[in-house]
Amino acid sequence: MVLGLYLAAAVVGGLLAVSVRLPPLVGYLAAGFALGALGAPEPEGLAPVAELGVVLLLFAIGLKFDVRTLLRREIWLTTSVHLVLSTAVGMGFLGLLAVAGVALVADEPAGALALVGFALTFSSTVFVVKVLEDRSDTTSLYGRIAVGLLVLQDVAAVAFMALAGGEAPSPWAFALVLLVPAAWPLHRIWDRIGHGELQALFGVTVAVALGWGLFQAVGVDGELGALVMGLLLAKHPSAPELSRSLMTFKDLMLVAFFLQIGLHGRPGLEDLLLAVALLAVLPFQVAFYAVLLWAMRLRRRTAFLAGLVLANFSEFGIIVASVGASAGLLGDRWVVVISLAVAISFAVSALVNRRGVELATRMVRLLPHHSTYQLHPDDRLVDVGQADALVLGLGRIGSATYARLRDEYGLSVVGVEHDQTRVTELEVQGFDVLRADATDVEFWARVKRAGRVQVVVLAMPFHKANLIALARLQAAGFTGKVAAVARYDDDVAELARHGAHAVFHLYGSAGAALADHAAEVLMHRAPPGPDHEPGTAPGLVSG
Repeated sequence: MVLGLYLAAAVVGGLLAVSVRLPPLVGYLAAGFALGALGAPEPEGLAPVAELGVVLLLFAIGLKFDVRTLLRREIWLTTSVHLVLSTAVGMGFLGLLAVAGVALVADEPAGALALVGFALTFSSTVFVVKVLEDRSDTTSLYGRIAVGLLVLQDVAAVAFMALAGGEAPSPWAFALVLLVPAAWPLHRIWDRIGHGELQALFGVTVAVALGWGLFQAVGVDGELGALVMGLLLAKHPSAPELSRSLMTFKDLMLVAFFLQIGLHGRPGLEDLLLAVALLAVLPFQVAFYAVLLWAMRLRRRTAFLAGLVLANFSEFGIIVASVGASAGLLGDRWVVVISLAVAISFAVSALVNRRGVELATRMVRLLPHHSTYQLHPDDRLVDVGQADALVLGLGRIGSATYARLRDEYGLSVVGVEHDQTRVTELEVQGFDVLRADATDVEFWARVKRAGRVQVVVLAMPFHKANLIALARLQAAGFTGKVAAVARYDDDVAELARHGAHAVFHLYGSAGAALADHAAEVLMHRAPPGPDHEPGTAPGLVSG
């Protein structure tokens, strides 16, 4: 009965959030706080499900992440400086509230204020990755930078918890380095598994048993273990497929995580007002991210996109506050206040990032411009040259479209991808492909200036990404034709409504193509031979 209540509340909250064009997770958070305020008992299995959702999320992040990114200066140096600056600003802001006589803050020592400031420096891995996935930007440059910053922040939080909790990891923790050579037999096992539910079960087992379980057993945070196992398996060719197969399973369990955030206590009016006041530090954190990344020679747009997507507080802030309260460093009410601040920051950040691309484009004027030769090599503007057609998103559909336009219609085609690994693979196969961001207005301005592109094909795997790219190319004044793909009827209608000249329903078009192929085989049926029975059509198998 209690579980049904929570499920119904989650559905209602998600529907209300979607109705006002917010991500469903904001509705889940609201539902959790409403249930907590009403004194609803927590379902017995909610906490384990929530933790499993976070474990699978971090494992999926690792599957998509190149660990070498962490060694880049724009990651480790930005994270280190940002932690110091944000802690100082948070502590200073709380000091001002103490001087103003705010009750909960006035009686706290400087060390407690510094700890709260530290707890507010982290951005939420769960929230940020959900935003990036919705935009199809997980592998974009700013997305990879944001995830790299989050990973190092998580490491800092785990280190703090190990020190403040008073429990050092077991000496056996050093044996975890053996997981590095253990990745080789795991890859070989994976080679034999194939596809389907067995592959998904393999991924869950590695994440939970080897990642979370082993790390917890030796006194190290299990969520960090899930991330590490994902990183160790990221080079396997089937890593993207496994990540996709875990997506729905992971997303459903994360509903429990967002509901659980609301169950940290019943906040009073003073707690709510203080939590809202703490949001004042978020603009400073965005500014620090943007300035630091710009100083690393990244484009202003990239710096602001990363800063905006990280403009939220983290669930790790709640954990840090809980550990501090258990160690006697903070009062218990701070856990409630920080939980509220985290939840409200999610709602605010969802609103901001709904138009994050547009905001970042407008905010670039706040920082000086880097010349092309000063820019980071990975963030320089690209030129499409003399292309007749552009294909955005070179997965199976996009690459097949590229080949057809080039080989059958004789067009000069350029592909656009933001995943460097995919770009390298395609270049080996003979594709002319550029790494670029399809939502970048400057990219489309260059396409328009080139003046030769006649058709753009939007074949990215996420509908929102195709929709944003369509708006960007229209804003740049592109006058050619636009074709797009979509999975659902309402997505087809939305793309057509926003100006796409041709929209192809992914499944409907596949059915029509299959019917055409079947009719062609029927009309040109080969006579029965020794290798096939009468009435069969071997050629249809390859379709």
